[in-house]
Amino acid sequence: MLPLSGIRVVEFCQVLAGPFAGCLLADMGAEVIKVESPEGDLMRQWPPILDGYSQYFASVNRNKRSIVLDLKDANARLKAQELACTADIVLENFRPGVMAKFSLDYPSLKKIKPSLIYCSVSAFGQSGPRASEGGFDMTVQAMSGVMSVTGDRDGRPAKCGIPIADFSTGLYAAFSVSAALHKARTTGEGDYIDVAMLGSMLGIANLQTSELFAMNRDPVRLGSAHPMNAPYAAFICKDGYFALAAGNNKLWEATCQVIHRPDLIADPRFASPTARSSHQEDLRELLEAEFIKYDAQDLLTRLNTQGVPCAPLYSYSQVIADPQVEHMQWVQPMILPNGVATRTVISPQQISGQRLGVRSPPPALGAHTQEILEELQSHHA
Repeated sequence: MLPLSGIRVVEFCQVLAGPFAGCLLADMGAEVIKVESPEGDLMRQWPPILDGYSQYFASVNRNKRSIVLDLKDANARLKAQELACTADIVLENFRPGVMAKFSLDYPSLKKIKPSLIYCSVSAFGQSGPRASEGGFDMTVQAMSGVMSVTGDRDGRPAKCGIPIADFSTGLYAAFSVSAALHKARTTGEGDYIDVAMLGSMLGIANLQTSELFAMNRDPVRLGSAHPMNAPYAAFICKDGYFALAAGNNKLWEATCQVIHRPDLIADPRFASPTARSSHQEDLRELLEAEFIKYDAQDLLTRLNTQGVPCAPLYSYSQVIADPQVEHMQWVQPMILPNGVATRTVISPQQISGQRLGVRSPPPALGAHTQEILEELQSHHA
C-alpha cells in the first residue's frame, strides 16, 4: 500500500508544472483523473513523438486516467463539478479567473465539499500586478534571475538545460497538497493553495539571494564555478572534463596531495574556501596544469580513494547506463497506448523498499471517459 492510496486527485492541468505535480501524487499511490478538453493536453503534441504518441507527455502522465470534458458545454461543466467534488485534491493550472468562469474555482467547490484541498498553479500567483500574465519555463527562468547566473561569465544569457521552473513548481505543489491532507483529515477543513512559478524559483535560489542580502551585490554568471567556494567546478583534463567539489580545507588538502602539489596548501591565496573563491582564475590555471597530465577516470579514481567528491561529466545516455542507476532501477519499461515500447525515468524515492514505478501507462486521450462517468453515476445513485 502506497502512502496516498485511497486519495483521489482531479487534475485540470496541461503542459508541465501541474501535470508533474499530478504525476508525483499518482506515483505515491493517489488515483489521479486527468480532465482534458476534446483537443487534449497541448503536451500531447510535443515531440518526441513515437508513432503518434508523445514520449514527453508520457513522462509526466503515467499512472493517471483521462476523461474528456468540454468545459464550454453546460452539461460537461456539471459533470466536471460533480467529479471535482468526489476528489480529495483538485489541481489546476489555468490563468487566474478561468476556473471561476466554469464554476470550478475553490469558493464554488468548497460550498459543496468543505474538506477539499484545491491547488492553483500559475506563473505569478493568483493576485498582484502580474497575475493575469502567462508564463512558460524559459520566461520565468529569465525573470527569476536564473539566466543571470547561468552560463559563462562573458557569455550570452542561458537558461538551465532542464525546465527547472516547471519541475520545481510541480514539486512545491505536490508537497503542499500532501501536507494539507493531514489537516483536512483531522479537522474536515480543506485549504486553498496558491503556487507560483516565479515564487518557486525564488524559493530554490537560497545561495543567490543570500549573496544579494548579505553582500548587497547581484550574483553573476560563473560557468560551473561556485561563488563562495573553490575548487568547485568542472575542470579540463587530458581526455575531456570532470567535476570536482573540494568544498572544505580537508578536501582541498587531499586534492593537492593527489596531484602532488602540497605547496599549494600553504599558498595564502588558497588558505580558505573564501580565499580560493576570490582567486578562482589563478587556482584554475594551476590545477588544470596538473589535471592535464591525467585521464578523467584516473583522476576520479585517485580522488575517490581520498574521499574527495568528484564525478564524470556525463551525457544522458551515459548516466542512464551508469551501474548505480541500473542498480536503483530508476529507469523502467513502459508501453504507450499505441503499443510502442519505450522507457521512462520513475520517481526516485523508495517507500519501505517499494519503488514508485509505472502501475499503469499514460492514457490515450479520453480513454477512461465512459468508465469515469459510470463511476460518477454510481457515486450519486
